[in-house]
Amino acid sequence: MMDSLIIKRNSSLKKWSIWLPLLPFFIFAFLFEIIPVISVLLSSLGNDFYWLTLDNYRRAMTPLILRSFINTIRLSATTAAIGVVLGTLISHALVNTRNKYTHNSVMALADVATNFGGAPLAFAFIVTLGSTGVITLILKNLFNISLYPDFRIYSITGLTLAYLYFQIPLMILLIQPSILGLKSDWKEAASTLGASNWHYWKRIGLPILAPSLIGGFLLLFAHSFGAYATAWTLTGPDINLVTIQIAALIRGEVQLEPGIADAMAIISLLIMMLCVAGYQWASTRAAKWRT
Repeated sequence: MMDSLIIKRNSSLKKWSIWLPLLPFFIFAFLFEIIPVISVLLSSLGNDFYWLTLDNYRRAMTPLILRSFINTIRLSATTAAIGVVLGTLISHALVNTRNKYTHNSVMALADVATNFGGAPLAFAFIVTLGSTGVITLILKNLFNISLYPDFRIYSITGLTLAYLYFQIPLMILLIQPSILGLKSDWKEAASTLGASNWHYWKRIGLPILAPSLIGGFLLLFAHSFGAYATAWTLTGPDINLVTIQIAALIRGEVQLEPGIADAMAIISLLIMMLCVAGYQWASTRAAKWRT
């Protein structure tokens, strides 16, 4: 009897000890993720007179703020779509290349570029494509091509280029495992049965890659939707985006409305949670083909 109790207690201790290494992570997540989200949620549901009110959400439905959501969704969808197409094509070319040095070099560059953003990225684009940037001056002095005033790096077009700098490499990293999962036997079997390269991709390749492509688009959309430092450094308040509006409301540049800013943050959080949930679903579907 005593031996069985000792064995049961030891197994229970062993079961709980598995979670001990994760305890610092749980503490960190609770302090710096869960508590801030709860704080922002409570702030968005209250004002100077009432608690648990939707007044901040109602006041957030102004034309200026609605336009910021439209601009942000449009920018995120555009950069995500371009990133998915170009990232998939580049990743497919890397998988089929026989030059391992090229493959490893591009993958290393993609890994670095994915994590390069914020103010340094905006400054890099200003130095290269600004009105007195390196590439701008080279095109003007050597080829007599003037980018300005038709093109401005400080516009929505320039911001799109800056976002693509980290969107395309991110998609390369995301889609490559799925492309590697495409077995050569499938293409050979389709070719044997008379299918052309176009029919292979239409009937086999793209349907198999579809969950990964959808998941990549959603993750790139969320990645672009929450970007702030790059947009603010590159364009300032000239481009009406959600993150810039939130910062303006918190700093009180035009009006100090932290409650409305918190309501906008909660709406943005819900949008990104939907994107992440969709990405997890798509990743689960894609993993079935890879296994």
